[in-house]
Amino acid sequence: MILHHEFIRTAKQQGEKIAIADKTTNKRVSYSKALIASLILSKKLKKYREGYIGVMIPTSAGAMLTTLGVIMAGKVPVMINYSTGAADNAEYAQNMCGFKTIITSRGLLEKIRCRLVPGMIFIEDIMEQISTPEKLAAALRSKMPADMIIRSLPTSEIDDNVVILFTSGSEKDPKGVQLTHRNIGSNVQDIVPFFKLTSDDIIMSILPLFHVFGYTTNFWLPLTLGMTAVTHASPLDYKKIPAFISEEKVTMIAATPIFFSGYVREAQPGDFDSVRLMVAGADKCPDWLREVYWEKHQIELLEGYGATETSPVVSVNTLEANRPGSIGKLLPSVKVKITDITTGAELPPNKEGKILVKGDLVMKGYFDDIEETSLHIKDGWYDTGDMGLLDDDGFLWHRGRLKRFVKIGGEMISLVRTEAVLEAFMPEGVSCCVVEVPDSLKGARVVAAVTEKVNEKAILKKMSQQLTPLALPKQFVVIPELPKMGSGKMDFRTITEMVRKMLQKEAGLK
Repeated sequence: MILHHEFIRTAKQQGEKIAIADKTTNKRVSYSKALIASLILSKKLKKYREGYIGVMIPTSAGAMLTTLGVIMAGKVPVMINYSTGAADNAEYAQNMCGFKTIITSRGLLEKIRCRLVPGMIFIEDIMEQISTPEKLAAALRSKMPADMIIRSLPTSEIDDNVVILFTSGSEKDPKGVQLTHRNIGSNVQDIVPFFKLTSDDIIMSILPLFHVFGYTTNFWLPLTLGMTAVTHASPLDYKKIPAFISEEKVTMIAATPIFFSGYVREAQPGDFDSVRLMVAGADKCPDWLREVYWEKHQIELLEGYGATETSPVVSVNTLEANRPGSIGKLLPSVKVKITDITTGAELPPNKEGKILVKGDLVMKGYFDDIEETSLHIKDGWYDTGDMGLLDDDGFLWHRGRLKRFVKIGGEMISLVRTEAVLEAFMPEGVSCCVVEVPDSLKGARVVAAVTEKVNEKAILKKMSQQLTPLALPKQFVVIPELPKMGSGKMDFRTITEMVRKMLQKEAGLK
C-alpha cells in the first residue's frame, strides 16, 4: 500500500463525505476538498529542493493536509515534537536529517512561547498566498481519475520513507526512525480487519502526529479507509474531548492511559454511548482505569502494545479476545519470539524473556545510524528492549523495559513490577514512579518518586507482602509534578536525574 495513493483513491470514492471534522477551528473538510487542498500544498512545496521537510503543527486538518502535501510533493515529512523544548527539537531534527524548512503555525509558536528557528515557515502564510487560479487548477486536477492524479505526482515506491519520527528520548537521546509505506501500510491493513473497522466508523483523532500512535491510527488509518477523523489540537482538553465524542457520535478512540484517565474524570454520563472501540497504548494501562471505564460507562478499555520502530502496533486485545492485563494477540502479519536475555535462545510459551518482532511493520532503520540499526535489527528481527512472554493461548504479556530491570545484591529486580505494586497502594490522586540510583554497598537501590508526601511505613508494610526486600523502595522523594513526554509517558531519564540530584543535595546537607 502506497499511502497517499490510497488516500487519493479513497477521496475519489468518498467525495463529499467529511474526512476531517476539526474541532479547534470548527472547519469540516470533505474528502474532495482534502484532495484539492493536498494537491495545492504539494505544488507549493515542490519548490523546496530539500528531500525532507519538517512539520510542527498540532493535530488538525492543517497538520494532516500539510503532511499529505509534503508526501505528494515527493518529499519526506519529519515530524517535530512541540510538547516540550520545541525549538531545540526543531534544530535537532534539522541537524540530524540535513534540512532547513519547517512548516509550523504562528498560533502554535505564540501559545507555547517558542522562539523562531531559522527555516520555519507558517502554514497561515502559505494558505493566504494561494491564488484563485491555483485553486481552480487543483479543483480541475482533482476531477481526473485517481490513477491519472497518481501518475501526475512524483514516483513513489513501497519501500520509500513516508515519515521520519523520533524515539521518545525517555532513556537516551532521540533516534530518527525511518518508516516506509510498507511499514505503516502493513499496520493499517492489519488493524482494519482485526477491529472490523469500516468507512462508517468515526475516530477521535487527538494524538499528536509526531507520535507514531497518532501518525498511524489517527491520520493514515481514517484517511485511507474513508472514515471521518474528528481532530482536536490538544489531547489534554479533558473537559472538551468527551463532549466532542458525544457530539460527533465517535465510534473509536485510541489514546494513552494518562489521557484516558483525564477523559473519564471529566466525562458526563452518556458521553461515550456511541463508542464501540476504546484502545489504550504507548504505556501500561492500570487495572483501576479499565475498571472505572466499565463501572461508569460499561466500556471495555482494550490494551495494546507497540513501538515507534514497529509502526507501531504489534499486538492488541479485541472485544472478542480480551485478556485484561495482557497486551493482546499479535496482528495477523506480525511474528514475535521471546528469547533468553543471556543466550538469545528462543523460549517456549510462558517463559519470560526479551520480545523480538518481525514483519513488514519493522522500520527500515535509524536515520544515518547503521550501528544502532544493526544493534536492534538482526535477520529481520527487531529487538524491542522489552521483557515479556507469550502464553499458551497466544496472548502477549509485557513485563517492562529490560533497561528498567536492575541487578541488586545478585537479584534481577523489575522496577516496573515495584512500580505496579506501589501504585496499588497510592492514595487517590497521587502519582508515582520508581527509579534506580547508585548504592555503594549493593551497586544500586530502588527509590520511589511520589507527587505528595505519603505514609511510607504503612505502604512498605503492604508492599512487603508481594515483593522481596531488595525490590522495596529504600527512600521516597516528593516531586509535585512528575515530568512526562508529549505522548503522556513518564520521562524516566529526567525523573532519575531529578531524584539523583535531590538525594545528592540531601546527602550534602547532612
